[in-house]
Amino acid sequence: MAIEVYRIDDRLVHGQVVVGWGQPLALGFIVLVDNLVAESEWEQDLYRMGVPPEMTVHFESTTSAMEHLREYRLRPEHGLLLTGDTATMRALVEGGASIGAVNVGGLHHRAGRSPRMRYVFLDPTEESDLRAIAACGVDVSAQDVPSALPVPLDDLLTRSGG
Repeated sequence: MAIEVYRIDDRLVHGQVVVGWGQPLALGFIVLVDNLVAESEWEQDLYRMGVPPEMTVHFESTTSAMEHLREYRLRPEHGLLLTGDTATMRALVEGGASIGAVNVGGLHHRAGRSPRMRYVFLDPTEESDLRAIAACGVDVSAQDVPSALPVPLDDLLTRSGG
């Protein structure tokens, strides 16, 4: 399988994804699944600027990601599939994407979210999404960088604070 990590990170493409995950996993591509970004050439250009020349970024809507997921999995280089929210990842999982594990990499502070870790804040809908993803047999854990220990979903949801 060419996609090594399925990650939820509301910052989308940024240094921690490109350097923190990209270098240790020798990533050749990122699949960014976001309905709005998939329709915005301007935003796509901004995200392309954040990756080194040897890495490509592919922009997909939820629907097109489902259509092209098999192709990405057959690629010879390592990849990372990235969503900016729990709802998009849930749609992929419930749509039959056959994802074995989901990494919650960063959902940051905003109104209505409660702190779980220094880089994970969740509202009740996001907690429900993560539980639904796990109920589909997916291993859900929080982990900001590969060298950090993953925090299992049950532990994440019972934490309070950063």
